[in-house]
Amino acid sequence: MTSLLELSEALQQLVSRVSPAVVGVEQGRGAGTGVVVASDGYLLTNHHVAGSGRALRIRLPGGDTTKGELVGSDPATDLAEVKVTDARRVQLPLADPASIAVGQLVVAIGNPFRFERSVSLGIVSALDRSLPGPNGTLFEGLLQTDAAINPGNSGGPLVNARGEVVGINTAVIPWAQGMGFAVSARTATWVTSVLMSRGKVDRRYLGVAARSEQLSPDLAASTGQPKAVRILSVGSGSPAETAGLRPEDLLLGVHGEAVGNVDDIHRLMVTRGAEVVPLALWRRNAREFVTVVPARERQAA
Repeated sequence: MTSLLELSEALQQLVSRVSPAVVGVEQGRGAGTGVVVASDGYLLTNHHVAGSGRALRIRLPGGDTTKGELVGSDPATDLAEVKVTDARRVQLPLADPASIAVGQLVVAIGNPFRFERSVSLGIVSALDRSLPGPNGTLFEGLLQTDAAINPGNSGGPLVNARGEVVGINTAVIPWAQGMGFAVSARTATWVTSVLMSRGKVDRRYLGVAARSEQLSPDLAASTGQPKAVRILSVGSGSPAETAGLRPEDLLLGVHGEAVGNVDDIHRLMVTRGAEVVPLALWRRNAREFVTVVPARERQAA
């Protein structure tokens, strides 16, 4: 019983500490949630909550409202950054991606069905999930959680026991139970940085379909990394085909940095901004190196 009381009290303290950073985000008749990630009033939410460019109303803890200004948004990750126009705010830090693990206790806070700052408890159920998005897009690198997430939770934080944001709640499968999805802190960290400096994410693509792959112990020992990206198909006439990439190639690195999922590839191509991108591959039990000139229009990945 003592342990249960201690857990209950710890959760109460956690919610009390992080709730002031959670706000409502309203646009027209639509409503979602946001979380302040910088003390001067920058907050994260979903693109589908705030990305249309219409006037934003931010509902603060306690019920007061203020205006919000859209800084930028990224439909490919369903993230948007908003600046609150007055006063300084309590902020929550984004979690170190390396600290996020399956089974970790997490709390979702948001405004489901306009019930402000509702709290639900769960765990991280899985990492690196993919989910179909609108217009044939694919959201990648998502966290899966069984914490209750409902319409209106969108854009709100999924926080760990330290009060760090491990994800931005973004989607549910309506006919399922206990299956919610959040944009990971790994993705949110680099997208936020790009939105603050550029206002948009200028993406470029290789023209492949690919997926994250956990490597076998032998292959992990040979490559020196636990995960990589398996190329499933290569688009005809794509930059990847021109560079000589093939289905079943294992993509190990981009710009000399190891990659473990498709989001890593996008991050490195966006943040480095180089016209020519060096790739490290594993093919025929050996490491190979190629260079590719990515396209600026979306193809597959």
